[in-house]
Amino acid sequence: MTSDHILIERWKARDQQAAEALYNQYNKQIFRLAYGMLMNLADAEEVMQDTLLYALSNIQRYDSNKASFQTWLHKIAVSRCRDKRRRKQLAKIPLWTWIDKGGDAAEPQPLPEYLAIAQDNHDHIWQAVQSLSPKLVEVIILRYWAGHTFREIAEILDCPLPTAQSRAQFAHKKLRAMLQSDEPIRDEQIHLGREIIK
Repeated sequence: MTSDHILIERWKARDQQAAEALYNQYNKQIFRLAYGMLMNLADAEEVMQDTLLYALSNIQRYDSNKASFQTWLHKIAVSRCRDKRRRKQLAKIPLWTWIDKGGDAAEPQPLPEYLAIAQDNHDHIWQAVQSLSPKLVEVIILRYWAGHTFREIAEILDCPLPTAQSRAQFAHKKLRAMLQSDEPIRDEQIHLGREIIK
């Protein structure tokens, strides 16, 4: 049994310390995910609070047979981000600004060549990512920042697996064109988190 499962069971028994531990374990991660999608500190904070409050208030709905707790939280957060975007027209700002906003990212993926070449030009990379449609940005952030598998991304975005995969492939194609590289993008090489800012 993982530490998440132990904390979840304790919270179901209304152990307040377990709820606090779950909150503290995921708040920065959810904040970074929301900030990566919304590019607004106040909105990201609101989504983070709303996501964790909803998850902890509805812990009985969580089914560990369907998804990991992290995947379930990310699904809630993505839904809240989509709601926020629908209600508000967001200004496009460089994606690199969300990288240092705190929290531990999932295991980083190696940097692809087309991003490594442009590594010294952060603004160019992040503006290219932010110019993608929200659905493509979601896939890129979930895959290469949060480290989710395509199966988990499909679960989080509530879409078929081939749709999640094709969105990533389309995002790669658009990014490659925008960054003017002829190098093919290999899925296992992308990472939009820690490595770019080093």
